[in-house]
Amino acid sequence: MPTSILYFSLIFFFTSFLSTDGTQLIVANNCKEQIWPAILGNSGHDTLNDGGFPLGSGQQVVVEAPQWWSGRMWARQGCCFGTAGPGGPPCQTGDCGPGQMRCMGMAGQPPATVVEMTLGTPANPVHYYDVSLVDGFNLPVAMVPLGAAAAGCGAAACEADVNACCPEELAVRRGGRVVGCRSACLGVGGDRYCCTGQFGSPAACKPTSYSKLFKEMCPRAYSYAYDEASGLKSCRANRYVITFCPPN
Repeated sequence: MPTSILYFSLIFFFTSFLSTDGTQLIVANNCKEQIWPAILGNSGHDTLNDGGFPLGSGQQVVVEAPQWWSGRMWARQGCCFGTAGPGGPPCQTGDCGPGQMRCMGMAGQPPATVVEMTLGTPANPVHYYDVSLVDGFNLPVAMVPLGAAAAGCGAAACEADVNACCPEELAVRRGGRVVGCRSACLGVGGDRYCCTGQFGSPAACKPTSYSKLFKEMCPRAYSYAYDEASGLKSCRANRYVITFCPPN
């Protein structure tokens, strides 16, 4: 089945289901190979689905996020999890600990394309979500709201393959292949690229040639720490589809 048909069939199928409490996150793998999505709750929030799970090509999983949940999601690739538990070889990108299928509160190793979300608060029920390249890039991803409440909300996304145009000084290679693109902060370093020191404010930390490349390829994602708010979306939907390797 063509990827675009698979993607839109998935959306049609899940729009018939309602989440009575909290929010449904429909996580789909449209990549050509298996990935291992990872989840990390922000401070004071649970880490859902034990922090990670395998997801084969063409498969999807529904993650039930409780009311007011806040956290992040990313994909790991090139993992080799054994049955002996922690201590195995690390994933090629996004690893949260050697041999750790379940991240259980551990952050991912950059570079990784990150989906960030705050699904309302007791004081403000509006959902805020974005796709961030502040930690670099490993796979394309999009977060799209579903249902009548999603009208006009928009998608947060980085749908392009940034690895194909990654500057050599930022590239992460495995077996001769570029599997990730580091941020300028990690790849080059320095206050200018990390928005620290004298550059530690929105007024002082401006786009660089590296962040401009990220922005050109992924205009609906955050490209560096003080990127303008064009990447931040808001909505009040009950369901969202988070697709890794979405149709471009």
